[in-house]
Amino acid sequence: MNKLNILIIVYIIGLIFGALILDLWSAETSPKALIGIGWTFLFLIGLFLIEKK
Repeated sequence: MNKLNILIIVYIIGLIFGALILDLWSAETSPKALIGIGWTFLFLIGLFLIEKK
């Protein structure tokens, strides 16, 4: 597997973990929602760095 596939799999596992375990997407808006935004931001940085090489 190449680095891009590994990054996508880790991102999806993180989203599932956040949705089911941490309940990030509940009806209440809370500071926990920033975790999801931060996780997506890290994913985008990872995509940029992988594609740059």
